[in-house]
Amino acid sequence: MTNPIHAVAGAVVLRRLRRWSGSTLRIRLPDGSRRSFGPGSSPRQVRLDVHHPRFFARALMGGTTGMGESYMAGEWSSDDLTTLLQEALHNGPRLGLESRASLVARLLNAWRHRRRANTRTGSRRNIQAHYDLGNAFYRLFLDETLTYSCARWPEGCDDLATAQRTKMQDICDKLGLGPEHHVLEIGSGWGGFALHAAQNTGCRVTGITISREQLEFSRRRVAEAGLSDQIDIRFCDYREIEGQFDRIVSIEMFEAVGRAYWRRFFEICARALRPGGRMLLQTIAIPDADVGAPYRGAGWISRYIFPGGLLPAMCEIAEAVGTPHRGLDVRQVDEIGPHYVRTLDAWRSRFWSRIEDVRRLGFDETFVRMWDLYLAVCSAAFATGQIRDVQVLLGHVGETRAPSSQSVVAAGAAS
Repeated sequence: MTNPIHAVAGAVVLRRLRRWSGSTLRIRLPDGSRRSFGPGSSPRQVRLDVHHPRFFARALMGGTTGMGESYMAGEWSSDDLTTLLQEALHNGPRLGLESRASLVARLLNAWRHRRRANTRTGSRRNIQAHYDLGNAFYRLFLDETLTYSCARWPEGCDDLATAQRTKMQDICDKLGLGPEHHVLEIGSGWGGFALHAAQNTGCRVTGITISREQLEFSRRRVAEAGLSDQIDIRFCDYREIEGQFDRIVSIEMFEAVGRAYWRRFFEICARALRPGGRMLLQTIAIPDADVGAPYRGAGWISRYIFPGGLLPAMCEIAEAVGTPHRGLDVRQVDEIGPHYVRTLDAWRSRFWSRIEDVRRLGFDETFVRMWDLYLAVCSAAFATGQIRDVQVLLGHVGETRAPSSQSVVAAGAAS
């Protein structure tokens, strides 16, 4: 007997899909029947295979989080997941899936998100939930530099490691690094940037992390490279930073700081940066226009991938930095988000090429589908401009701004 809840939800969702536009969506239903939505003559065709009618109830009652959970449960699939998600993001507001029917689920997700506040204890717990999956896991799909952030792809480049080194050298150039500088890296990961900077500029690096897995691994890498006299990796929260440094760099760690702590973060950085110093912040961000989005940060990725995380907008970064008592100001903003599409697609391809190794590490099919969706939906979000990636160069308020050969992008660009 057909579950009446699934039947009603299916009817509602299929009715809303009549608003689909910009591409042709072809759906195969659990009973084998097929439906099409959008312009039939569109050259852009996407496919959704619904394997269980529970998908419709999850979509209606849980919104995008429910659809993510449904994918994890194997209730739907697509032969081109990233393209389907791009089209779904384009059509999202028109379809109205985040409606009153999913209000309870969104309120519950928002409550869970607030409970994961990034206090010192909370930050360690949230970071460990993602990064302490194991070094062996990340080594399966990251490149040899073990860099887990957006690369920069030079013209004609098709090698992920080269693209990551290009990004790291670009940061070194923007900071003007040389042997005379002592660099603080906030969120040092597996040590990739510290190694690159020390080897290529002669600088000293103090890196801090609150992931035990990353700490032990990066220390081994530094020792094996013979750079223990130049690089010091410490288990340290940014709120525990002591001393001053010539340069500060933080590459895609700021997303884990939490809105309540943004101002404090920049106050600490201003205190730790010596006069005349520079800071480079690379962070994933949202367009400025999305600042007021309801239940922001309380979706599927926050629940299952990055607990406690919240993407800032560039206008919020400027505000958190911008009052004189905090001591820093924004000098330059470069948008690198388009490079993230290729980076994520490369990670996803490498993930699937090593899928048997992933399973041998003990990860089940729910985890595999979760990670696949995470990489695909992020790629789609960057491709459609739903999220962006910015490199923000900062310096002390009132200091002379050194000329830069880099292009300057307005703070609100690409929003």
